[in-house]
Amino acid sequence: MKAALLRYRVMATIVGVLLVVLILIGVPLANFDGSSMWGFIPSTPELVTPGSSAQHVGEAITEYLGVAHGWLYMVFLVTAFMLGRRADWEMPFLVVTLVCGTVPILSFWAEHRATQRTLAEHAELR
Repeated sequence: MKAALLRYRVMATIVGVLLVVLILIGVPLANFDGSSMWGFIPSTPELVTPGSSAQHVGEAITEYLGVAHGWLYMVFLVTAFMLGRRADWEMPFLVVTLVCGTVPILSFWAEHRATQRTLAEHAELR
Protein backbone atom coordinates (compact mmCIF):
# COMPACT_ATOMS: atom_id res chain seq x y z
CA MET A 1 0.00 0.00 0.00
CA LYS A 2 3.01 2.29 0.46
CA ALA A 3 3.49 2.43 -3.34
CA ALA A 4 -0.21 3.21 -3.88
CA LEU A 5 0.02 6.08 -1.40
CA LEU A 6 3.13 7.45 -3.11
CA ARG A 7 1.48 7.25 -6.56
CA TYR A 8 -1.60 9.04 -5.20
CA ARG A 9 0.45 11.81 -3.57
CA VAL A 10 2.54 12.40 -6.70
CA MET A 11 -0.52 12.53 -8.97
CA ALA A 12 -2.46 14.75 -6.54
CA THR A 13 0.44 17.21 -6.39
CA ILE A 14 0.97 17.28 -10.17
CA VAL A 15 -2.73 17.70 -10.92
CA GLY A 16 -3.11 20.35 -8.19
CA VAL A 17 -0.18 22.43 -9.46
CA LEU A 18 -1.36 22.20 -13.08
CA LEU A 19 -4.87 23.23 -12.06
CA VAL A 20 -3.59 26.27 -10.14
CA VAL A 21 -1.40 27.38 -13.06
CA LEU A 22 -4.21 26.78 -15.54
CA ILE A 23 -6.94 28.60 -13.62
CA LEU A 24 -4.99 31.36 -11.90
CA ILE A 25 -2.48 32.20 -14.66
CA GLY A 26 -3.46 30.74 -18.04
CA VAL A 27 -7.15 31.59 -18.11
CA PRO A 28 -6.76 35.22 -16.96
CA LEU A 29 -3.92 35.89 -19.41
CA ALA A 30 -5.78 34.30 -22.29
CA ASN A 31 -9.20 35.78 -21.65
CA PHE A 32 -9.07 38.95 -19.58
CA ASP A 33 -8.79 41.31 -22.53
CA GLY A 34 -12.17 43.04 -22.32
CA SER A 35 -13.92 40.57 -24.64
CA SER A 36 -16.56 38.04 -23.66
CA MET A 37 -15.46 34.75 -22.14
CA TRP A 38 -16.88 31.23 -22.43
CA GLY A 39 -20.04 32.51 -24.08
CA PHE A 40 -21.80 33.53 -20.88
CA ILE A 41 -19.58 36.24 -19.37
CA PRO A 42 -20.33 39.32 -21.48
CA SER A 43 -17.14 41.26 -20.74
CA THR A 44 -13.96 40.56 -18.82
CA PRO A 45 -11.64 43.09 -17.19
CA GLU A 46 -8.97 44.52 -19.45
CA LEU A 47 -5.86 43.07 -17.83
CA VAL A 48 -3.99 42.12 -21.00
CA THR A 49 -3.91 43.65 -24.47
CA PRO A 50 -5.51 41.52 -27.21
CA GLY A 51 -2.78 39.92 -29.32
CA SER A 52 -0.04 40.71 -26.80
CA SER A 53 2.65 38.22 -25.87
CA ALA A 54 0.98 37.81 -22.45
CA GLN A 55 -2.24 36.75 -24.14
CA HIS A 56 -0.36 34.30 -26.39
CA VAL A 57 1.34 32.80 -23.33
CA GLY A 58 -2.06 32.48 -21.66
CA GLU A 59 -3.52 30.77 -24.71
CA ALA A 60 -0.59 28.35 -24.85
CA ILE A 61 -0.96 27.58 -21.14
CA THR A 62 -4.69 26.90 -21.48
CA GLU A 63 -4.25 24.85 -24.64
CA TYR A 64 -1.34 22.64 -23.61
CA LEU A 65 -1.69 22.51 -19.83
CA GLY A 66 -5.44 22.13 -20.18
CA VAL A 67 -5.04 18.96 -22.22
CA ALA A 68 -2.24 17.67 -19.98
CA HIS A 69 -4.30 18.36 -16.87
CA GLY A 70 -7.30 16.55 -18.33
CA TRP A 71 -5.34 13.39 -19.06
CA LEU A 72 -3.41 13.50 -15.80
CA TYR A 73 -6.63 14.04 -13.86
CA MET A 74 -7.89 10.73 -15.23
CA VAL A 75 -4.70 9.07 -13.95
CA PHE A 76 -5.22 10.83 -10.61
CA LEU A 77 -8.78 9.45 -10.38
CA VAL A 78 -7.52 5.91 -10.95
CA THR A 79 -4.68 6.22 -8.42
CA ALA A 80 -6.98 7.78 -5.81
CA PHE A 81 -9.60 5.09 -6.36
CA MET A 82 -7.01 2.32 -6.09
CA LEU A 83 -5.62 3.80 -2.86
CA GLY A 84 -9.12 4.26 -1.47
CA ARG A 85 -10.01 0.64 -2.08
CA ARG A 86 -6.74 -0.64 -0.58
CA ALA A 87 -7.02 1.65 2.44
CA ASP A 88 -10.71 0.71 2.92
CA TRP A 89 -12.01 4.26 2.73
CA GLU A 90 -15.78 4.49 2.89
CA MET A 91 -17.46 5.77 -0.26
CA PRO A 92 -18.29 9.32 0.96
CA PHE A 93 -14.64 9.95 1.92
CA LEU A 94 -13.46 8.61 -1.44
CA VAL A 95 -15.95 10.72 -3.41
CA VAL A 96 -15.04 13.90 -1.50
CA THR A 97 -11.35 13.20 -2.13
CA LEU A 98 -11.97 12.73 -5.87
CA VAL A 99 -14.19 15.81 -6.19
CA CYS A 100 -11.76 18.02 -4.26
CA GLY A 101 -9.22 17.26 -6.97
CA THR A 102 -11.22 19.50 -9.28
CA VAL A 103 -11.00 22.63 -7.12
CA PRO A 104 -7.83 24.77 -7.17
CA ILE A 105 -6.05 24.92 -3.80
CA LEU A 106 -8.66 22.62 -2.18
CA SER A 107 -6.99 19.67 -3.91
CA PHE A 108 -3.91 20.13 -1.69
CA TRP A 109 -6.05 20.01 1.44
CA ALA A 110 -7.74 16.83 0.20
CA GLU A 111 -4.37 15.19 -0.51
CA HIS A 112 -3.12 16.09 2.97
CA ARG A 113 -6.33 14.82 4.57
CA ALA A 114 -6.25 11.53 2.66
CA THR A 115 -2.55 10.98 3.39
CA GLN A 116 -2.94 11.68 7.12
CA ARG A 117 -5.90 9.33 7.35
CA THR A 118 -4.12 6.56 5.48
CA LEU A 119 -0.98 6.90 7.61
CA ALA A 120 -3.03 6.95 10.82
CA GLU A 121 -5.05 3.87 9.90
CA HIS A 122 -2.10 1.89 8.56
CA ALA A 123 0.79 2.14 11.00
CA GLU A 124 3.01 -0.08 8.82
CA LEU A 125 3.34 2.81 6.33
CA ARG A 126 5.20 5.08 8.77
